[in-house]
Amino acid sequence: MSPALDADGIKYLQQVIGSFLYYARATDTTIPHTLSELASEQSTATENTLKKCKQFLDYMATHPDATIRYHASDMILNVHSNASYLSAKDSKSRVSGYFFMGSLPRDRQPIKLNGAISIICSILKFVASSAAEAELGALFLIAKEANIMRLTLHELGHPQPPTPIHVDNSTTVGIVNNTVKHQKSRSMEMGYFWLLELRPFYILTPDSPRFLVPRAARPSVRRGCVDKTKSPYLRKAPLPTLRRVPRVDRNLPAAAAA
Repeated sequence: MSPALDADGIKYLQQVIGSFLYYARATDTTIPHTLSELASEQSTATENTLKKCKQFLDYMATHPDATIRYHASDMILNVHSNASYLSAKDSKSRVSGYFFMGSLPRDRQPIKLNGAISIICSILKFVASSAAEAELGALFLIAKEANIMRLTLHELGHPQPPTPIHVDNSTTVGIVNNTVKHQKSRSMEMGYFWLLELRPFYILTPDSPRFLVPRAARPSVRRGCVDKTKSPYLRKAPLPTLRRVPRVDRNLPAAAAA
């Protein structure tokens, strides 16, 4: 067993992780996985952890200038979600998400990728009992982050239709779209089923025949759909604007105020 690091070694490891964290989130999308692995071991770091850290620094010295190329798009938020089942320490699962600006997917046409505006690379807090639960947990974390991005884009003047989220697990898509019976899924983490109640998303798989709202998500079948909330994004109606109300001095008589 590898000997544990002393306090100075742990502090050095934390300095390396903190130094590259912003760079990983902003520019270099190839290193968040390594930083996540090092961060998960920093409290109980050993000599092997320090070797991994030095190997990471060698990689950064070899590839010092990372770049991201962005292309013009329709400014529609697209998300790719994925999970790696039981691949982390203590039987945990890793999750990842890729957020980029593109266009709405079309039937039988390839997805046009773009440079990442954000990524997620983390470890699920709970031990997943199946690959489907790991994918559902990844989708849960990514949908929460996508909600914030949707609001930001709306405030910047880019109203968003239901955001397409691409998932490679048909069981997870069936659970979220409510197209499969929920029997074995009852043992999954309860918080993940928030996805069934919130509907600003289209959940897709690579085998989805058509980019349409699933039947379970239509207003006539499920409540909580964006249609029933009279969303201006789907109705293509102008967004509501705030009107400035003239200020009236309450100390003045009503006749003088008029």
